[in-house]
Amino acid sequence: MINKALEALKNGEIVLIFDNDNRERETDMIVAAEFMTPEHMTQMRNDAGGLFCVPVSAENMEKLGVPFMTDIMEEASDKYPVLTELSPNDIPYDEKSAFSITINHRKTFTGITDNDRAMTIKELALLCKEGKQAEFGKYFRAPGHVTMLKAADKHVLERKGHTEMSIALTEMCGLTQVAVCCEMMDDETGGSLPTDKAKAYAEEHSLVFMSGDDVITAYKEFAAKNERKIN
Repeated sequence: MINKALEALKNGEIVLIFDNDNRERETDMIVAAEFMTPEHMTQMRNDAGGLFCVPVSAENMEKLGVPFMTDIMEEASDKYPVLTELSPNDIPYDEKSAFSITINHRKTFTGITDNDRAMTIKELALLCKEGKQAEFGKYFRAPGHVTMLKAADKHVLERKGHTEMSIALTEMCGLTQVAVCCEMMDDETGGSLPTDKAKAYAEEHSLVFMSGDDVITAYKEFAAKNERKIN
């Protein structure tokens, strides 16, 4: 299944990844950001409905010069003490948040339309692909309507969120390590889409569905072959 998922991502297709029963218990739609289109945005907005986020590898984030949002809050907490009180230190399924800043491409208008968000996402990936991270501020503004997520340095070897799974998949594909993910929500319950419904959606739309555990196992094998250190 992992090979099908990697091939789908390289073809610019959406894949569905369920993280784990012991974590968020959510299925995310994921696509490689360099292939993002307004059509992807429309499908994910209508059929997933969660928060659009853009996982970015730790290496790319360092080159972009962008920190975690919690780092920004900490730096500003002396002037705005409430930011200390708002610290996300009680997340029930993880040790820390991957959230960073929100951005729009400078050529967007409001930034929220499918066309605008798709442009912001794709152009961010292409900026990283072309090694132009130092020009980030020239082409993007903040705050905006696209939420950046900073992946852990060793992604799934260190943290097992959709952020890290997305980056692990792009690395295994040999693609730019910038992705897009959106949680699948359930209209009936108001919660996340049950796994059986996510699988049924994948079958109906001929999309790859796989578990996060399978992604992590595949990446560990990939890392071992490529001598990426595993702690």
